Amino acid sequence: VIGKYHPHGDQSVYDAMVRLAQDFSLRYPLVDGQGNFGNIDGDNAAAYRYTEARLTKTAIQLMAGLDEGTVNFIPTYNGEEEEPEIFPGLFPNLLANGSSGIAVGMATNIPSHNVAEIIDAALLLIDNPHAEHAQLMEVFQGPDFATGGIVAESREVISRAYETGRGALRVRGRFSTGRNADGTWEETGIEKLGGGAWQLVISEIPYQLPKGKLIEQVAQLIADKKLPILEDVRDESDEQIRLVFVPKSRNVDPELLKESLFKLTDLETRFGLNLNVLDASRTPGVLSLKLVLQEWVKSQIEILVRRSQHRLNKIADRLELLDGYIIAYLNLDRIIEIIRTEDEPKAVMMAEFGLTDRQAEAILNMRLRSLRKLEEMELRRERDDLLAEKDELEKLLDSPARQRTRLKRDLNTLRKDYAEDTALGRRRTTIAEASPTVEFSMDAMIEKAPVTVILSAKGWVRGASGHEPLDKEFKFKEGDGPAFAVHAQTTDKLLVACDNGRFYTLGCDKLPSARGFGEPIRTMVDIDAGAEIVAVLVYKPKAQLLLASNIGRGFAAEADELLAETRKGRGVMNTKPGVKLAVVREIPAEHDHVAVVGDNRKLVIFSLEELPVLAKGQGVTLQRYRDGGLADAITLKLDDGLSWKMGGETGRVRTESDMRMWKVARGAAGRMPPTGFPRDNKF
Repeated sequence: VIGKYHPHGDQSVYDAMVRLAQDFSLRYPLVDGQGNFGNIDGDNAAAYRYTEARLTKTAIQLMAGLDEGTVNFIPTYNGEEEEPEIFPGLFPNLLANGSSGIAVGMATNIPSHNVAEIIDAALLLIDNPHAEHAQLMEVFQGPDFATGGIVAESREVISRAYETGRGALRVRGRFSTGRNADGTWEETGIEKLGGGAWQLVISEIPYQLPKGKLIEQVAQLIADKKLPILEDVRDESDEQIRLVFVPKSRNVDPELLKESLFKLTDLETRFGLNLNVLDASRTPGVLSLKLVLQEWVKSQIEILVRRSQHRLNKIADRLELLDGYIIAYLNLDRIIEIIRTEDEPKAVMMAEFGLTDRQAEAILNMRLRSLRKLEEMELRRERDDLLAEKDELEKLLDSPARQRTRLKRDLNTLRKDYAEDTALGRRRTTIAEASPTVEFSMDAMIEKAPVTVILSAKGWVRGASGHEPLDKEFKFKEGDGPAFAVHAQTTDKLLVACDNGRFYTLGCDKLPSARGFGEPIRTMVDIDAGAEIVAVLVYKPKAQLLLASNIGRGFAAEADELLAETRKGRGVMNTKPGVKLAVVREIPAEHDHVAVVGDNRKLVIFSLEELPVLAKGQGVTLQRYRDGGLADAITLKLDDGLSWKMGGETGRVRTESDMRMWKVARGAAGRMPPTGFPRDNKF
């Protein structure tokens, strides 16, 4: 290759040859390699001085007929040798082994397929050139990858991809086969270990995925705690792939583990089908399966015709010589006499017996031992055989129907080598539509456990396991003190509100432990340097929050709208210089009124219906002030009245049940609160 056909270095040529020998890269390897030719882990082959190679039977079938005038030969890159334009063999390599690439600015991606199915589809087209695409798809199932696996798509999706020449197909690894309780075998991958414990085993991985890379991916997910239901992954492969996934506990749902592996790793990949090929006129185009097969059948018939014509020419040449030999035998004594007596016997023989130059030359070159009597009978038999073959070939060349029949016979012979019951021909990839995916969020992965979230005045956050009393004295760094403490579950999300109107989201499972002082919350979310945290709440789906600023404006916000996917948080209340978010409170479902108190110690109560629900904004005026601003805001049920704690050790609660005299329209100035209302103006 390097010396004659391709101006490339040994590295690229050897790499290409290695790939042709790998049974996990090529569905039907074209090179039979001896030595280390790499493995599915992604390890490289040995250096080429250590390996040996020869062609496989498939490659020989692909090149059959090169010396029979079947294809055009063109000069090699340096003009010293000649090389065939294409290989004439009957083996359908384009679809059987697939292809990717072509050239700059021209992409193609063809998966490998099963030869028996390709031949069956081609035979169908030879018999009925007008066959519908759907008829072809009855015998042609779809990709058949070297590494097996499962194409998790419906027949309709696969059929549409091959009809248009483009499409994306999901390829999944295969779980090993296990025995069910009723004695049947099924590809569940679940191996029972006794005592209710189990593990998941994978026996095939998607095409072109190095096994080592998959294991690294899974190990990284475990290290990053992104797959908390998985304990460990082990590679127990020998010649056969065997990847073992150990769940965190036997209570983990196996289907959830499978789905999460498909979603988070390359155990499910997408193969982008792109049937972009160069046709007979070297024009690229995306063809359907039917067109590709039609072009191939057409070219095979052309090759058959050229091979037949080439053979006819050879027969004509041989018959010419045989006719000369037979004339020589009939006139043997005269021929010998001419050769012994004449100075130029060739010209005399040609004149006397009407021989051509080639015939005369062949007679003169005959060996003496060929003059025995037996030879004449053999010559006549050979001549009769050749005439019969010539007659057959002429009939074949004259009849397109005979050409199709001959091609069908040849294809059926080839099919025997790749039949369904042979090791090479057996289908490896299963076509099976995936069951509807188990809808799961990453929260489903987290084990639910109670946790107490503690946030200090200086912004250090931690999570103590269990529900500790919220008034317990937790330890803080020197100069730091308590700010917020809430009860939550590890599956919950925390909403952290800052006075600049931004909300941040923290997962309770990601909090540092309470053994130390925790970590600064600013290492987890990007809170602006000057912003102060005003509230920490546990997110509850479909809940509403009351938001109010220090200038007495506010609105209600849906908790679902406050969740932020990123560290940057989500801007909810628009603030400008001097304006800050001051109050964030959850609105219980039974509450129907809003109470607002100002720094001027005036109280106003209005209906909750007057409070708009906004996704973001400044809000509406809740209370009017001449000077000062908003001290606190809360929601209440008017019939229950307003309650507040009394000062002192007793911890008594005082309730003012009749609050109707404070009820006015939203935006009023309000009046002094009931007697005994807390001096700090906080509800």
